[in-house]
Amino acid sequence: MTNTAQPDTAQPDPVQNDARAKRNVIVLVMAQAILGSQMPMLFIMAALAGLMIAPSPALATIPISLIVFGSMTTAPWLSAVMQRYGRTTGFYIGAIGGGVGAAISAYGLWADSFAIFLVGSYFSGIYMSAQGFYRFAVTDTASPAFRPKAISYVMAGGLLSALIGPQLIKVSADATVIPFLSAYGLVVIINALGAILFLFLDLPKPEPAQAGAPKGRTRSELLRDPKIIVAMICAAVTYSLMNLMMTSTPLAVVGCGFSTGNAADVVSAHVIAMFAPSFFTGHLIARFGATKIVAIGLFLLASAGAVALTGVELFQFFGALILLGIGWNFGFIGATAMLTAAHAPEERGTVQGLNDFVVFGCVTIASLSSGVLMYSGGANVVIGWNAVNYAMVPFLVLAGAALIWLAMRPEELAD
Repeated sequence: MTNTAQPDTAQPDPVQNDARAKRNVIVLVMAQAILGSQMPMLFIMAALAGLMIAPSPALATIPISLIVFGSMTTAPWLSAVMQRYGRTTGFYIGAIGGGVGAAISAYGLWADSFAIFLVGSYFSGIYMSAQGFYRFAVTDTASPAFRPKAISYVMAGGLLSALIGPQLIKVSADATVIPFLSAYGLVVIINALGAILFLFLDLPKPEPAQAGAPKGRTRSELLRDPKIIVAMICAAVTYSLMNLMMTSTPLAVVGCGFSTGNAADVVSAHVIAMFAPSFFTGHLIARFGATKIVAIGLFLLASAGAVALTGVELFQFFGALILLGIGWNFGFIGATAMLTAAHAPEERGTVQGLNDFVVFGCVTIASLSSGVLMYSGGANVVIGWNAVNYAMVPFLVLAGAALIWLAMRPEELAD
């Protein structure tokens, strides 16, 4: 009888290699949908709730800034925790942070304390940071060919969160005497139930460092890598400008005479636009290269600002925020794909933590600037909204110049 068994050294089937990755994709897509629904909820209600209890309208967006600041300061140590104890541990920490943050924020509203509300917002940033690592976690078990698609599919889970989150706001915002109190209670429940999903992840466990094993480049060496630095710049600009405009949107919509429900619908359309393209963004990156997709994303972000400057009717808010969402999708997923292709496995924790520290540091500045710009015209909301959109220009120029610089270095450009 002929022995048809394959030797132990045979090259595994790439399809079989990605079976494990596909299981993790399913779990992380569900996590994006369920746990991730708290993010559009927080970004819709944090500024509006802050406006109720802040000592000045110009401080209304500080709760969102604290969420992002929490994410920024959490990313380096959370990445180190995951590098040592595993991704799942980090994801549980994120869910705990989200639940605690929502509970503290609810108490801040009940006590009419802006300071306590800000503390809760900071803890919510721990969840935001953990969610940011979902896109990296799915690459840990994926083949190089499947990685861009895996990242894209996981990001697509946000499409469901875009549908769930704003609808939860609509049914819960006024369910209690204190507006948004019950909505924050729902966020606590979302974190408690959503954390169960992580029991089904099948991710590699960190192995103890062996003597003589490669340690990877230092932070300063990594930041001298052209592809890494350009990926970080593009990710930071893309995310920051999206946050700058989205943070201002509920204030602008309500300030122009529309309802909270209208603001929720605009943000919902925006978040759908952020994640719906993810079903094909990975395929586009695989075919055309990450840098070209990032460039298209930057162009769409510029188009969003241009549409917003044409007026403040409801259809113009919808048009601008939809373009903003698609631009973010192409720019951020493209930059993530660039980054994951630019470092060795042993550099993963350092690079990913550093990247998210830089990205969310810039997003923190953008969200802080959003409130200042919105009220730069005093009571004139239109002047403030226009200021927000004009502020996008220099940063789009920076990111575009970085991509052109990388394109002029063909030895570095290897999508």
